Amino acid sequence: MLTVIFGRPGCPFCVRAKELADNLANQRNDFSYRYIDIHEEGITKADMEKTIGKPVDTVPQIFVDQTHIGGYTEFDQYVRDNELLSSAATN
Repeated sequence: MLTVIFGRPGCPFCVRAKELADNLANQRNDFSYRYIDIHEEGITKADMEKTIGKPVDTVPQIFVDQTHIGGYTEFDQYVRDNELLSSAATN
């Protein structure tokens, strides 16, 4: 399972998404992720809108296996719904 997180510096939800991805990577052999700093890479919201196919107002924008999940809240819910972490790691 490859997850790609598009974020920016100073974004608290981006930090939380990276922390959740780190937890997943530490617990699961089938999980890896890549964090992409949109400022460093020169990616604009308009670029992300073209990829996602709808307006993008916030970061992070997260993809799991090339499927757009949404932001941090949706990623956290995805992890919970699919029971990807042990209960001790989600608290």
